[in-house]
Amino acid sequence: MAKPFTQYTEADYEVVLGVNVAGFFQMTQLAIAEMEKQGRGHIVQISTSLVDNAIAGVPSVLASLTKGGLNAATRSLAMEYAKRGIRVNAVALGSIKTPMHSAETHAQLDTLHPIGHMGEIADVIDALLYLESANFVTGEILHVDGGQSAGH
Repeated sequence: MAKPFTQYTEADYEVVLGVNVAGFFQMTQLAIAEMEKQGRGHIVQISTSLVDNAIAGVPSVLASLTKGGLNAATRSLAMEYAKRGIRVNAVALGSIKTPMHSAETHAQLDTLHPIGHMGEIADVIDALLYLESANFVTGEILHVDGGQSAGH
């Protein structure tokens, strides 16, 4: 939900907070409880590169506020649960071609990435599969953003 900061409503704030923070909290708490019973597990959160790399002309305060907290929680949980066999990571996405972005916006969104195009869903899947297979990786925020984070 990208709009100038002063145009956000209390309802906008509640929706984004509910999805990005409350949803994370409730689902992750349940998942970790089950993983503790198994003695192992892996959680991967979905974040955004906008947390660390704001882009001029791309309003992102609610995403940055909520996903920034998610990134911090990812690192904290990684430390808290590592000795219990539970890894916690996140992928920080740039613009990915999904139904969220209409085809008319793709050319403009392509220009936001040094690589010259938006990411595909397959790029996100590849990152998730990498993190799932990388048993020595925990507390990582993996940027899948076509180089956006490298330029800052």
